[in-house]
Amino acid sequence: MAKEAIVLGGTGATGSKLVRLLLKDERYSKVKLFSRSGCDIHHNKIEEHLIDLFELENYADIFTGDDVFCCIGTTKSKTPQKKKYRKIDYGIPVTAAKLAKANGINNFIVISAMGADENSLIFYNRIKGEMQHEVLDEGIHHTYILQPSLIVAERKETRIMEKIGTAVMKFINPLLFGSAKKYRSITDTTIAKAMLWLANNKYLDTIITSDVIQKLGKA
Repeated sequence: MAKEAIVLGGTGATGSKLVRLLLKDERYSKVKLFSRSGCDIHHNKIEEHLIDLFELENYADIFTGDDVFCCIGTTKSKTPQKKKYRKIDYGIPVTAAKLAKANGINNFIVISAMGADENSLIFYNRIKGEMQHEVLDEGIHHTYILQPSLIVAERKETRIMEKIGTAVMKFINPLLFGSAKKYRSITDTTIAKAMLWLANNKYLDTIITSDVIQKLGKA
């Protein structure tokens, strides 16, 4: 029986790559997109819900399906206000997990970040860590939290520091071996492919480090 996917953040770099993979995948008959802006993709599989994601809990009746893919995330430069930053990077994924649990959805896959730690003194890492903790507390049967390193992607907005980091990592990546492989930069396409793989295969670990994402993205 064909599955239904829910995607949050489907207009972002990784999310848009994932949406295109889902549309090509015969295992899925419907792709539900929850976002504040349209994805500009016309396809009979797409069911688009343009909503205020800060009020996601109000849409519990249509938050139904088989797999939830949460690609929500922002940056300090894009969202300098810490309160709003927290509502995006913590609030939306946690609300999505609660809705998934309440509606009997057994697969929940969310992008976090390398260095996520709820006890960290770094705000960004602490928010991601707190999000992970709350998502895991929901006890969804198949929960996967991806912790990618620097993401290489073509974005609509300009991220100067990310561009600099990407250029530097081109030279550093080949020097990172063994346990250091998880620090290699990773493409948005690889992350999207890994998310799709995890939704359709059994994997023992819940926390997926960047080096493992690389492997699963090629599986």
